[in-house]
Amino acid sequence: MPTARLRSYRPGDLEQLVAIQRECFPPPFPAELWWTKAQIASHCHLFPEGALCAEAEDGSLVGSATAHLLRWDPQDPDHTWAEAADGGMLANHEPDGDTLYGVDVAVRPAWRGRGIARQFYQARFALVRSRGLRRFLAGSRISGYHLHRDRLSPEAYAAEVVAGRLSDPVVTPQLRAGLVPVRVVRGYLPDAEASDCALLMQWQNPDIP
Repeated sequence: MPTARLRSYRPGDLEQLVAIQRECFPPPFPAELWWTKAQIASHCHLFPEGALCAEAEDGSLVGSATAHLLRWDPQDPDHTWAEAADGGMLANHEPDGDTLYGVDVAVRPAWRGRGIARQFYQARFALVRSRGLRRFLAGSRISGYHLHRDRLSPEAYAAEVVAGRLSDPVVTPQLRAGLVPVRVVRGYLPDAEASDCALLMQWQNPDIP
């Protein structure tokens, strides 16, 4: 089976990174949230350790994952994606932050099921430990919610997914990767499939009590 290696992405990868997002986040996901040249340049400049891509043996990119550092108060968990990601520019990156915040992760459909998303998460967890951070945190799309919203609230849907009684395309693989749920955040991101909701997920550094 073909494999892919992780590396930091570069401004010259813009076209491939946008192609990945186009494949992974098709309508009704808003196209204006796909990365722009200015955003990619900002990510690479501010925190290249958090700007990762998966490169296949032929040099093509098959996945990407972006993260930066923030300070996070567990007692005040509600926020939007735009607030956490500074509208995608990541200019709110805090070099002395205690939390690695996952802004996005995407794997081309043809490359799913090969462990690439798990590679991204393992790389993120390793970065949390090497920097002595408290946690990895991300707002996860509950992208399968639209199939059940006629009978379940977002919170009830998330509980069913966490319990294993339902499977969600985004949350279920993240649970398998070791993330644990914090709470549902409403109004997180314009996302018709998820009714604008996300499930806040975290991985806590086992080296910090």
